[in-house]
Amino acid sequence: MAQDGSSPTQEVNAGRVAVDLTRNSRNAGQDRDAGTNQPGTSGGLARYVLAATLARSADGGAVVAIVLLATTSGASGWLAGILGACITAPHLFGPLIARRLDTATDGRTVIAWACIVHGATLAAAVLLFPVTPPLVPGLLLIASGLVGPLLTGGISSRLAAIAGPERSSQRRAQGWDVATYGISGTIGPSLVAAVSAWANPATATLILAALTFAAAALVRLLPYAPPASVAAEVPRPGRTLLMMISSGPLRRTLYMTVAVALAVAALPITAVVSTGELGVTPAAAGILTAAYGLGGLLGSAGVMIRPLKTDADPLMTWLAATVGIALCGAALAVTFPTAVAAFAGAGVLNSYFFAATLAARSEYSPPAARGQVFVWIGALKITAGSAGTALAGALIVPVTRLPLYLSAGLIILAVVMSIVDRRRGRVRS
Repeated sequence: MAQDGSSPTQEVNAGRVAVDLTRNSRNAGQDRDAGTNQPGTSGGLARYVLAATLARSADGGAVVAIVLLATTSGASGWLAGILGACITAPHLFGPLIARRLDTATDGRTVIAWACIVHGATLAAAVLLFPVTPPLVPGLLLIASGLVGPLLTGGISSRLAAIAGPERSSQRRAQGWDVATYGISGTIGPSLVAAVSAWANPATATLILAALTFAAAALVRLLPYAPPASVAAEVPRPGRTLLMMISSGPLRRTLYMTVAVALAVAALPITAVVSTGELGVTPAAAGILTAAYGLGGLLGSAGVMIRPLKTDADPLMTWLAATVGIALCGAALAVTFPTAVAAFAGAGVLNSYFFAATLAARSEYSPPAARGQVFVWIGALKITAGSAGTALAGALIVPVTRLPLYLSAGLIILAVVMSIVDRRRGRVRS
């Protein structure tokens, strides 16, 4: 018996209770850090959707804001173009810093800091533009553009840990992710246009910067997901790219994403120059682009309501083919209503294709490099979209519909390549 009258067995049990209480206290602290909602709950997904929309709205509207700021300040057109390129071109180098996503103890911190850096450098560039040489804001915009891919593909890499393990919940969450891209692509430039008309482009840009700060706070509230592997096992960016090229599903995801992004970039240019042939005023081009955007939102809603069930690799091939057919329909449209329908159909099908590529990135990426894979493909997609816009503008003068025909041909070529590629992989295996 102990001096206080308790038995040795009671003392052992009391010690076990104390250990359990300590362990439970630690677990409670981890649960608080992970957020009140566990992965797969609607609360975590809702915070994800809001954070992604805010961050991507700022990223998408920044180019418009910077170009407006430069032109309204009396700067030349070439300077406005260079400043705009300073924030878009560095996206291609985003994968060089994306490895930190896979090596960090808490990837939320990396993305949150990326949001803060993006907003701080964007705000500083705007405030310093009137009082410093253009080189200073240009360098700040380059820094802002470097972390831009972490606001797009980087945030998407967190979705798998939030949506839950079931394929249906993953695919439904990817539909929400596609919707954030469509919504932010509309909100960002629209916000810049509205605030610039009400106040000035500088104020609009500062509001965009504030959106990234809010996104950073929301990212920190996402459910915690432990790193998939130790830092020493995470490959370098170049090795990750080689791994993607050597992996059949990821290789097809890469070149089909690039091909479709380059192809659909011709739609806005074609919408502007084809209004005369369709017998409508130039302002009606906005209706065509709006139809494409609305179609994209409808497509993402369709993925949410009825998640895609087919394996992502073959699904990408057939969905890409439907996007190519929709582009042919837009090129062949001879009346304005049929053109609106074709543009809307292209938007719907492109959203389904985008959701399939997100599923492929998530399901075929090795856990140790998932963040890098998302950023690599996202960065190359943005670069391809910019190149597609430039090529469409250069080719549209001889024949108005030529860019759409060439774009459809490019997609069909990628589809044929993917079919042959997949069959060769089956033969080797």
